[in-house]
Amino acid sequence: MKHDNPEFAAIAERGTILRCQVGSGLHGTAVDGQDDRDEMGLCVEPAEYVSGLRRFEQYIFRTQPEGVRSGPGDLDLIVYSLRKWMRLALTGNPTILLPLFVPDHEIVRISELGHELRANAERILSRQAGLRFAGYLRTQRQRMLDGAIKVNRPELIEKYGFDTKYAMHMVRLGVQGVELLETGRMTLPIAEPWLGWLRDLRRGKHTQQEAIDVAAELEDRLERLVLDTSPLPEQPDHAWADQWLVRAYGQTWQAA
Repeated sequence: MKHDNPEFAAIAERGTILRCQVGSGLHGTAVDGQDDRDEMGLCVEPAEYVSGLRRFEQYIFRTQPEGVRSGPGDLDLIVYSLRKWMRLALTGNPTILLPLFVPDHEIVRISELGHELRANAERILSRQAGLRFAGYLRTQRQRMLDGAIKVNRPELIEKYGFDTKYAMHMVRLGVQGVELLETGRMTLPIAEPWLGWLRDLRRGKHTQQEAIDVAAELEDRLERLVLDTSPLPEQPDHAWADQWLVRAYGQTWQAA
């Protein structure tokens, strides 16, 4: 199913409860005006898309057509059904969790339900997030070791000998995962001294091997946090999430 049609655009626009930046500009790792803008939204779809035959899971908008790489000034937007977003958030998907922690000035649009959701972040978080962070980090590190990275940025490989942006995002994932498992929060943008280190990595001031070694250390820390030391619960509060979704959808439909 195409996710960029006018029908889905209208659903996303009418039902959005939270929309914010989620890309490099949010993390603080954008450099020299090279990045596009990535945004994520959460919306409550109409009742007929829940109880009827039609389905809405997400709406996607890209300034550039499909298959064309985004560049400076371009917007990549995805607006999830609130139910789909919650399912992914409860599993600890790293990118999906970002709207819970973005600073206020990075929020494009928010409703009372959006504020309520952000206020209950601790009910959504668990050590499951650590498993997801560690899994993504392990996969990215192994691809870098194997030289199996899809070549999206040949200009970086030509200049530095490896994809420094890929390497930066790999290490960033580990840094944010460790902080989340240790504190139950993510600092956005990333705090120093890590922010400076990541920006230097993107600019080619650290080697590929340094990035791989740091990623391995962060992966080890994540695994120890998941198994033993993290203050987060083993599982998120599924009962609260279910009850909150029922209320959020019912409240929105009644108001409409």
